[in-house]
Amino acid sequence: MNEELHSKRRLYGRAAGKPLSKRQTGRIETLLPQLAVPETEKGALEPLSLFDGKAHEAWLEIGFGGGEHLAGQAAKNSDIGIIGAEPFLEGVAKLLSEIEERQLANVRVRRGDARELVDQLAAKSVDRVFILFPDPWPKTRHRKRRLIQPDFVGDLARVMKPGARVRFATDWADYAERALADFLRDGRFAWQAERAGDWRAPPADHVTTRYQEKRLGDCEPVFLDFVFRG
Repeated sequence: MNEELHSKRRLYGRAAGKPLSKRQTGRIETLLPQLAVPETEKGALEPLSLFDGKAHEAWLEIGFGGGEHLAGQAAKNSDIGIIGAEPFLEGVAKLLSEIEERQLANVRVRRGDARELVDQLAAKSVDRVFILFPDPWPKTRHRKRRLIQPDFVGDLARVMKPGARVRFATDWADYAERALADFLRDGRFAWQAERAGDWRAPPADHVTTRYQEKRLGDCEPVFLDFVFRG
């Protein structure tokens, strides 16, 4: 890929962990190439084109971890095409296992930095985005490493259709406050909460993840749902 097409950003955190099992390695080598989202020029990727006309909406999950939420949503919404982006190889392998075991035909995968995938997506091409429990980088000096920053909120706005939805979840209070401020400051995202229970309780369509169950943060999970006004 021509370096002029993609300005490489620094990706913090690890992208590989413990060695994969033989079966996991086999899925990475055989199944992932079949489901991989191709690299394209900036703004050239039409997500619905990845699903051969069998999906009427395109959803994006950024940082899908072990893939529990993404696979759960895909199983419940077979007519939706869902793209997942995750740099961590073990997480990709776990999602591939879910895809194989549940025989999910409506999932595509990008192993790598979701910010680069968002850059490649066509304008007004995404119907829904999930950003669930991203790395909180809780230390003050590391907050610049967080995914949700004003520039990235603007990047999301470019690819979302009018009326598209975003769900951000975290169990770190400071990250919740700052992310809410970043989305509202942009001016194009309408926060859907009307009462405290709307952001304290998991939404009805939420699929709990293993990370969420570990309760590693400093507060109960916060769920922020937005509608993009365009």
